[in-house]
Amino acid sequence: MRSETRRAVSAWALVLSVAAAGAARAEEKAQATPPVASVGAEGKAEEPKTPADPPKLTAGAEGFVMQSASGDYRLQLRGYVQFDGRFFPSDEGRLAVDNFLLRRVRPIFGGTLGRHFEFQIMPDFGVGTTVLQDAWLEVNYSPKARVRVGKFKSPVGLERLQSATTLSFVERAYPTAIVPNRDVGVMLHGDLAGGVLAYAAGVFDGAPDGGSVDLDTNDGKDVAGRLFLSPFKRGKSALKGLGFGIAGTTGKQSGALPAYRSGGQVSLLTIASGIAADGTRNRLSPQLSFYSGPLGLMAEYAWSESWVKKASTGTRAQFRGEAWQATATFTVTGEPASYSGVRPREGFEPGQGKWGALELAARVNGLEIGTEAFEEGIVDPAKSVRKAFAWAVGLNWYLSRNIKQVVDFERTTFTGGAEGGADRPAENAFFIRTQVSF
Repeated sequence: MRSETRRAVSAWALVLSVAAAGAARAEEKAQATPPVASVGAEGKAEEPKTPADPPKLTAGAEGFVMQSASGDYRLQLRGYVQFDGRFFPSDEGRLAVDNFLLRRVRPIFGGTLGRHFEFQIMPDFGVGTTVLQDAWLEVNYSPKARVRVGKFKSPVGLERLQSATTLSFVERAYPTAIVPNRDVGVMLHGDLAGGVLAYAAGVFDGAPDGGSVDLDTNDGKDVAGRLFLSPFKRGKSALKGLGFGIAGTTGKQSGALPAYRSGGQVSLLTIASGIAADGTRNRLSPQLSFYSGPLGLMAEYAWSESWVKKASTGTRAQFRGEAWQATATFTVTGEPASYSGVRPREGFEPGQGKWGALELAARVNGLEIGTEAFEEGIVDPAKSVRKAFAWAVGLNWYLSRNIKQVVDFERTTFTGGAEGGADRPAENAFFIRTQVSF
């Protein structure tokens, strides 16, 4: 871990230790000091004042919490670490590297400031870099209408909006490469009719496909919105876990084009020199999920189209990408499947015959780049694929609510992407992940 990472973690540990020690001393003092009767202005003894309730300190599977007696002021420390391995047994093109890595290292500081204000700060120290992933403040007066400002996930992709700790596979599917990741802006969102309809609408700087931004480089902004309907959520129907919706963005942007990657995180596109976004960019993403008992299903499609400009000639052309995915999971040990992940009924205690929860996963997904990108010279055809199709199988072992072990295999075939118009060799990838979260 880099020196600045160690200093940041040490500083936060010191802050939390001092706060906890101060709260403990305050509690001891309040309990040790007996109430003393005071004398009023008329010489009469008044009832002793009861000391204020001390702050509450708790620790559990959901993290470490310090809050006021009323609960209006609350600080929670959470986080997760993902240790990954990627192995490519038949890398004919020698494009991938077998490696171990810390994919994500994310401490999460969140809480409330008074009854109606929530905040979250989440840096990431994974893969040898330091990035601020989340930093937002939310006004939460009613679940029907909440306002969030700062940097956070744009309300578009179904799998993108899932926490990285609850993913069915080590890497997300191709539609996540089409929709934006984290953006800076302001968003109104909420749940109506008891959660039957979830909505979100916001104005953002405008992140590229699959990317995030911290600082805008142009005056253009993106408008993003999402509607997600769960029509049977409040009943006892067999379709109670069915949800479907649509999301999208639109705006005028300039600057860098997206960098699409395979499941093994190998680049799929090489943009020609002097090409940049210049004009309207639209995205659309219909999506669906269904959970019933141990069975989980997720499907989504994503489409992105933007105008680009060639610096050498000043001509403009369209760049288009589209992707889809379908994922199925089944909890062998019988725990309910859900969008927020599997919660094992019993933790890992082999001496007592308890082994946690076991989940099987299967997925197909694909990506296609519009023909205009090749016809207009936007990408290098010898290094850019026209299509990618992948299938994957996986096993997820939840040893407890805090420990998860993942093993995946994914095979991806490509159309184009090699010299002379030939197809890039298939990518066969094994993934392992050990995840600690709290």
